[in-house]
Amino acid sequence: MRKRVFLIHGWGGSPNKDWLPWASLELKKSFEVIAPAMPDTDTPKIDAWVSKLQELVGQPRFDDVLIGHSIGCQTILRYLSKLSDDKKVNRVILVAPWVKLTNLENNEAWQIADPWLKTPLDYSVLKKRAISYILIFSDNDNWVPLEENRKFFMNKLNPKIIILHHKGHFTEDEGVKRIVEILNLV
Repeated sequence: MRKRVFLIHGWGGSPNKDWLPWASLELKKSFEVIAPAMPDTDTPKIDAWVSKLQELVGQPRFDDVLIGHSIGCQTILRYLSKLSDDKKVNRVILVAPWVKLTNLENNEAWQIADPWLKTPLDYSVLKKRAISYILIFSDNDNWVPLEENRKFFMNKLNPKIIILHHKGHFTEDEGVKRIVEILNLV
């Protein structure tokens, strides 16, 4: 049975945008890759996204790897928080994860983000749900303030943190169509 890798795209994204098609193609050489289109991507809701991930994973396996981008990171963390105490995954890789945001376009965007920002997570539980956490940030992300988010996650999850230079929010609009570091991390 091949190790499963789940790729969860970000807000307004799809499995066919940004670096996800490249990651999916590369990872399929060695792993079973599940890269779904998440529901209502332009107006993501916690329950719908977490339910979709629960449905896809089914019974979590000890060797599962979960990779998320932006709100996909939030989805993964919220999914993991719902697992029973005896369940755990191998690795969680979060690209542009956030608990603080800046520069959203308008009030509508802030209203969409608000539940994700304000619905708490129990990080003491999350620490037990994966063998390791790896977070990838960019030093020039317009929406994810680096130091605030890095310090928060370091304090709460004690992950390995990788900071890449000039990758923005890791979107194809910013020229990011692959993140080669992911291949070695899986």
